[in-house]
Amino acid sequence: MNLQKIRIGMAGYGNLGRGLEKAVIQNPDLELAVILTRRDPSTIQCSSRVPVASLADAAVWKDKVDVMILCGGSATDLPVQGPELAAWFNTVDSFDTHPDIPAYFSRMDRTAREHDHLSLISCGWDPGLFSLVRALFGSVLPAGQDYTFWGKGVSQGHSDAIRRIPGVLDARQYTIPLESALTVARSHDNRPLSTREKHRRECYVAIAPDADRNAIEQTIVHMPAYFVDYDTTVHFISLEELQEKHRDLPHGGFVIRNGETSPGIRQVGEFSLQLDSNPEFTASVLAAYARAVYRMAKAGRRGAVTVLDVPIAELSPLSGEQLRHDLL
Repeated sequence: MNLQKIRIGMAGYGNLGRGLEKAVIQNPDLELAVILTRRDPSTIQCSSRVPVASLADAAVWKDKVDVMILCGGSATDLPVQGPELAAWFNTVDSFDTHPDIPAYFSRMDRTAREHDHLSLISCGWDPGLFSLVRALFGSVLPAGQDYTFWGKGVSQGHSDAIRRIPGVLDARQYTIPLESALTVARSHDNRPLSTREKHRRECYVAIAPDADRNAIEQTIVHMPAYFVDYDTTVHFISLEELQEKHRDLPHGGFVIRNGETSPGIRQVGEFSLQLDSNPEFTASVLAAYARAVYRMAKAGRRGAVTVLDVPIAELSPLSGEQLRHDLL
């Protein structure tokens, strides 16, 4: 019997899109149906033998895609492309500008409901898997304190935000947890930590010869929602050095819940990730959740949802019987 595959569309073909190609290959019940791009489709060199079409022609693919995975950046792409594509498809995206998630959710919910679709927003590892762990640990240990740390690693969203600044040719942004903060999180101290106390940010930036270095640095360190709340260091280097020394995209992080179940009885839960490739891992999360969105949409779910609304079993290609036998 031939397996009926879930037809996946991809909007955007950068690091995340190339990771999604690899993720789809590893899931036998998924197949890539089309790549949509803002660039000239003829310039896209991809390893999959699938059609590449203009993002402006997305509506043409309405009945040929089961779930469209949005692979653009959160700074400028997803706020526009999310609602636009939710009008034509069930969607999954990785919108990760944390303060703007409630407003983005409302826009996506309204559009998806108006067009009879289901849209999963803010899916990846944070927001995403880390969100699930925070909800789980917080429910089990209601008397406690959450600590979330990212890195050391390259933040795709923050790097993309720097690249959007006029005069910037390319950039990498490293998020680095402070050891002093990790010590507090794992100790009996259990005190809240400010944003600045937990992480610092290092930016490696290549700029055009005629660009205003000082103006670019000030734009970075004062950028709302990205850098203004952190101690941020900007290193200006050549494009050649950036491409040679900062080519890889590692990342990772920790979610720690430090709490008590009775006075003096300390319980610490910790979940961590160590990733050789941030975009490949994020794409793998998106692929699994695309399966869940397909199933939930088939069952009649509409509007916007987050990972907190998706049953874990819906992510797996295994049946309920297999899951109970093998994993429970």
